[in-house]
Amino acid sequence: MNFFDNDATPWTELGDGIRRKIVGHTPQLMSVFMQFDKGAIGTPHSHEVHDQIGFVISGSFEAIINGERRVLKAGDAFIAPHDHTHGVVALEHHSHLLDQFSPRRDDYLSSGT
Repeated sequence: MNFFDNDATPWTELGDGIRRKIVGHTPQLMSVFMQFDKGAIGTPHSHEVHDQIGFVISGSFEAIINGERRVLKAGDAFIAPHDHTHGVVALEHHSHLLDQFSPRRDDYLSSGT
């Protein structure tokens, strides 16, 4: 696919107030549009091989990266290289992140979610 049509792409419900749309991917890169209800938690975790950048499109989040906490608003981002623990809590309803992964998250493609 050469283009992403947001209006034609349904949200995939992940539960606990979080949903996503895969914007696009190549073997080396993946972009994922995330929506969080207020108070929804992206549980702290790390990736063995995936580097991740989470760019705040709207709303705000409290982010934690390797123990450092910061409030992020639209236009801010967090950078989580592989093996760095990271997580977020949405501070506003329908807060949006654009997550970038390198390499692509094949588990997102194979799980159907």
